[in-house]
Amino acid sequence: MESRKQNKPFYKNTKILFLLGGLITVVVLLFFLSGDDGSHFFKITTTQDSTSVKKDNASPDEYNKIVDGIHLRTGLVEADGLMTVVNNCTNCHSSKLIVQNRMDEERWKATIKWMQETQNLWDLGENEQIIIDYLVTNYPPEEKGRRPNLENIEWYQLN
Repeated sequence: MESRKQNKPFYKNTKILFLLGGLITVVVLLFFLSGDDGSHFFKITTTQDSTSVKKDNASPDEYNKIVDGIHLRTGLVEADGLMTVVNNCTNCHSSKLIVQNRMDEERWKATIKWMQETQNLWDLGENEQIIIDYLVTNYPPEEKGRRPNLENIEWYQLN
């Protein structure tokens, strides 16, 4: 009992220091969370100005520029219906999917129907036939088959 009475001022001073430290911590946190104007405590500020973000340095003319019959932005062939395809297809997927998948009209229609049923593709309305015509004309199936027979071969003897 005697030692506890002797340590009482120590405990009292420790308690005061602890409370004072907690108070200082709270004030510092509120200062940093208050924002620049200090009008409210939990305002999240950003230093990025939305007008300073440049999405694309290209001018509108360069954005849809076509060189040697190829739409530079997408790599699609310039033809009737190009922009309909760009506006409806490349919103969801890369134009590379179009270029690498060569199909006939029936398969393009089936692919569009599959996208509508499973991938939330919207009803294309009158644009569907424009898109299919463009795809069939510019991305038809490629003829595949066996390589041609070898001709005019100079055969040699194996040793």
